[in-house]
Amino acid sequence: MTKRLLAKASILALAVCAPGAAMAQGAAGALRDEILVTATKKADAENVQDVPLAITAYGAEQLAALKVRDLSSLSYSMPNVSLDDVGTSRGVANFAVRGLGINSSIPSIDPAVGVFVDGIYLGVNGGVVLDIFDLESIEVLRGPQGILFGRNVTGGAVLINTKKPGDEWAVDAKLAAETGARGTGMNYYAMGSVGGPIIEDTLRAKLAVYYNSDNGWFKNYLGGPVPNAVANAAFGPATGALVAGPGVDDFEDFGAAEMIIFRPSIYWTPGDAFELTVRYEHGESDSDGPASQNHTNGAGVTNLFFTAPRDSFIFSVDERGFAKATWQQIFTEARIDLGSLGVVTNIAGWRDYESRTRSDIDATPLHLFHADSTTDQDQYSEEIRWNNRLFDRIDATLGFYYFTQDIAYNEIRSLVGGAAFFNGGGVQEQKSWAGFGQFDIDLSERFTINLGARYTREEKAVVISNLLLNRTSCDVRIAGSCSEDFVSDDSWNNFTPKVGFEWRPVDDFNVYAHWTQGVRSGGYNFRNTSQNSIPFVPNPAPPPTFVPNPSFDPLFLPGPFDEEKVNAYEIGFKAQPADGRATINAAFFVNDVSNMQRELNLSDPALGVTQVIVNSADATIWGIEFETQVALTDNFILLGNIGHTEGNYDKILFDIGFPAVSPGVVDDADLRLEIPRLAPWTYGVGFVHTLPLSDSVHVDTRFNYSHRDMSFYTDNNLGSLNEVDLIDASIALNFGRAVFSIYGRNLANEVNFGGDTQLPALPSPLAGGSFAPLAKGRRVGIELQLGF
Repeated sequence: MTKRLLAKASILALAVCAPGAAMAQGAAGALRDEILVTATKKADAENVQDVPLAITAYGAEQLAALKVRDLSSLSYSMPNVSLDDVGTSRGVANFAVRGLGINSSIPSIDPAVGVFVDGIYLGVNGGVVLDIFDLESIEVLRGPQGILFGRNVTGGAVLINTKKPGDEWAVDAKLAAETGARGTGMNYYAMGSVGGPIIEDTLRAKLAVYYNSDNGWFKNYLGGPVPNAVANAAFGPATGALVAGPGVDDFEDFGAAEMIIFRPSIYWTPGDAFELTVRYEHGESDSDGPASQNHTNGAGVTNLFFTAPRDSFIFSVDERGFAKATWQQIFTEARIDLGSLGVVTNIAGWRDYESRTRSDIDATPLHLFHADSTTDQDQYSEEIRWNNRLFDRIDATLGFYYFTQDIAYNEIRSLVGGAAFFNGGGVQEQKSWAGFGQFDIDLSERFTINLGARYTREEKAVVISNLLLNRTSCDVRIAGSCSEDFVSDDSWNNFTPKVGFEWRPVDDFNVYAHWTQGVRSGGYNFRNTSQNSIPFVPNPAPPPTFVPNPSFDPLFLPGPFDEEKVNAYEIGFKAQPADGRATINAAFFVNDVSNMQRELNLSDPALGVTQVIVNSADATIWGIEFETQVALTDNFILLGNIGHTEGNYDKILFDIGFPAVSPGVVDDADLRLEIPRLAPWTYGVGFVHTLPLSDSVHVDTRFNYSHRDMSFYTDNNLGSLNEVDLIDASIALNFGRAVFSIYGRNLANEVNFGGDTQLPALPSPLAGGSFAPLAKGRRVGIELQLGF
């Protein structure tokens, strides 16, 4: 509580304190500004239009205009990109790019889309979709980035760059209030920073702070009573531990959240040849559990106790749940300029992340399936790079990378009012190192060859406790506390090359093409339920009765599963015609995926849901992307993007259709299934207009429409994610040092989910339907931004 009061006091002080830098230009002018990116890891940042990659980048002014609060705010603004929160646990990323992504909150799963903050790779998906602020830029790279960024970027990479302390004293503050206009609580934001030179030309310092208080956008329906007599009739007297809903035809506010972040930083330049940036961050987050909806599942089965319309925000849960997270991190970046001998850069980072969650997985007003989880993660990484321009025609980058992390994950499942109890999880020690190099060779002023390669070795060692073997409380983080039935270690070695070219036939027009490879690490499944027999549920007293496990397959063991490898082919162009008043970028890509890693969500009559991780198939994914920005006048800019992705399985390695398609058999029916999280079409259109009222005052208007097709969530194509059409808009009155704006998000009030897990029907006590965590709908807000 003391920390929260300090945070609130600090932000309030920043909002009213003394002078600093002036506010930025109008929104239309900001869009035309040059955006510098770090995606190529060269000694100096480059103009995004000069980088031979499919990349969408947002500068600080653009992020402010878009009201970006977290990475999911950008989820619909780019072609073939989905930056979604899984919903089951707040802040857990389930990102997908060009049809490659994941479908789980298990921390031992490596991502297909890597996230890097100030050059530091985040080793788990937890704590990724948290609030972000005081940013210099966000870069989203589409396609495998295996040479410069290593493993676990087969889909792409997201680079988040925070602001360094400036060379002049500046104070910035932002206050916002947001509502769903549906009778629920308000959401308040406050953020600010103060910084400048402590010792002229030598030492700069900065403090940035953030506070978010969300009183809950959702409404939990309390009128879903299920008398115990109904449950007992379905399952027998063993379900007497169930508690009926309150039976009140009313709603309660749901979805409350609070977040606090401190980020002090320093920038030290003792001489012209050396600079050091140190950033520390401490954050705390405390929120309700997921707003989980139970609707008719893909097999057409409704839940016995409560089923909501899929196209609504209606839900009814008896367990509010929670999601608590704390993290702290220290990131450093040192740079030494050796003159003609090049530039050496060292980036090192340590991060500690802890989370505790509770979720109502049955998504009904009865205690049928509740789950708790605890994740502890500690990571350290270091990268050293050398850059130089050789013979006035070769841009050389050589580097060495080291990464280590420890993960501990504990999960508790309570079924049928606590009559059945399961506990398990795992601990993992992981180490990885790599050497890499890239050479951009200018054969002429207009033609460049791109050559690169990376060698990576990774080692993982795990101790895993089966959920089925621990029927009393235990904690995998304490050695010997749980039944440790699976102990294993493995290692993987990879060589990933890249060959490409750039051709600039005329100024402001760049054609590029490349072939490269990407690798997603092999690994293990902490959420292990692999046994050929299971205790009968409910199980009120020992000894338990064992029955055959219909989901058992020897391949369901927790690992190790093999690496996923992608051969990626891409050709594209970047153009800025009409004296730079227009930007047109396009790309065509083909990804050949071998040993595709999939997290299969299978309904289980005893455990509710079983998740297994397997190498499921070989597949081919191809598509096109197009982005444009046209300045019709100096003050009116049109924006547009479109992406199309197609994918099909070439070879099935596992029964991905179970149980919907040919259960127990791998055949052509599996080949005809659609690849999960692959939305065929994404597109958007919008405009930004600046209306000058005087030399120092103007009005900025922004409108954006975005579309994403329906995609399947589960590999058997029973679970699916809705087609979504989003409308965002804002109008801002800019006085130079102060900006007042009114904005709206998802103004069409579209319903979207983080997932759509299928629940087993009777005789399972979960009684059918689905578990689908809801995302927020329509929100409108006001914001005041100050700069001095």
